[in-house]
Amino acid sequence: MGKITTPGAIRGTQDIFGQDQERFGHVVDTFDRVRRLYNFRRVEMPVFEATAVFARSLGETTDVVSKEMYSFDDKGGDSLTLRPEFTAGLARAYLTNGWQQYAPLKLATHGPLFRYERPQKGRYRQFHQIDAEIIGAAEPQADVELLVMADQILRELGISEGVTLQVNTLGDAASRDAWRAALIEHFRAHSGDLSKDSQDRLERNPLRILDSKEAQDRPIADSAPDIDAYLTDEAGAFFESVTNGLDAAGVAWTRNARLVRGLDYYRHTAFEFVTDRLGAQGTVLGGGRYDGLIENLGGPHTPAVGWAAGIERLAMLCDDAVLGGGLDVIIALEDDRALADATSAQATLRNHGISSDMIATGSPRKRYDKAAKINASLLISFQHDGAAAKANIKAAPDSELHARVAALLQSSASN
Repeated sequence: MGKITTPGAIRGTQDIFGQDQERFGHVVDTFDRVRRLYNFRRVEMPVFEATAVFARSLGETTDVVSKEMYSFDDKGGDSLTLRPEFTAGLARAYLTNGWQQYAPLKLATHGPLFRYERPQKGRYRQFHQIDAEIIGAAEPQADVELLVMADQILRELGISEGVTLQVNTLGDAASRDAWRAALIEHFRAHSGDLSKDSQDRLERNPLRILDSKEAQDRPIADSAPDIDAYLTDEAGAFFESVTNGLDAAGVAWTRNARLVRGLDYYRHTAFEFVTDRLGAQGTVLGGGRYDGLIENLGGPHTPAVGWAAGIERLAMLCDDAVLGGGLDVIIALEDDRALADATSAQATLRNHGISSDMIATGSPRKRYDKAAKINASLLISFQHDGAAAKANIKAAPDSELHARVAALLQSSASN
């Protein structure tokens, strides 16, 4: 029998461990803590849905649907798709579970998503996002609340420095339709000078040309008409309410008239938190209002707004200093005869919320040195004098943790 070759990881996937996992966990923990402050309810979603959920909501002609989705027929012949984003599945769940009774419904979730795209810095084919949505709220205050929450998450992650909130309005349906027609007319006049991708988008998704990264497209996109000339009074007032709300909450923002969401169901507010610390792909969190989505899935008109952020990209920005310390306590078992006492003490510490681990294997003479290399606030050495086990705490005796641990060790020993 020949040598067995171990299969490698699939391109665009990752095994997250060590400090990378600490950063990843820091993002998830911070998101979960802040969403509770804003009373967003946690929801768990299926990893795959009927393909129609994404085809109808994202649009058959979008790059995600036409090129990037992982779709397959199951054994029953149904077409299923690994979720490429959260919003469509949440909208489906809102309709099929009768969650309209809870509207306006504030939802939060996180987990893996899947897109077959070219892997690059901070982007993977299986990637992870945090996601927050308010479904059933037509008022601009919902947009404000989501943006204020996003801003707080970035601040509490310690990555808000150098990150800028850019906002724009896409107007209501009438504003957007008039602007779209003007854009098509403008881009048609310069179609011969556009890149191939932009030529393909001209008829089906002209708004996407505005944020094209192709150098030949930029002069044409930059000279395109802004939406402001086509905004209805109602749409203008909505956007003003959002920006006034951000000012009132103390959230800094800038207007980016070229910031768009290309899908037809997007309305009113579009926004991105951007940074120059991740190269050209600088968006760390983005979203907008999608008042037309649930209608696309066969439901009634239902206003909604939401955002998502890549966990990997947020984690890359986190400074090691914000990750916190390691263990509270590391135990070095220097004499095997003290094992029962050390085990009892460790159980007591853990039952009182003090994290701990134990070095109890290998040469007893080397265990202390091995334990000393581990990032822990306290080191406890367990020895044995032939009659009884003895525990020695190695740390500044005036620390609060030292006092707690000493009291618990005494309690454990007396029991």
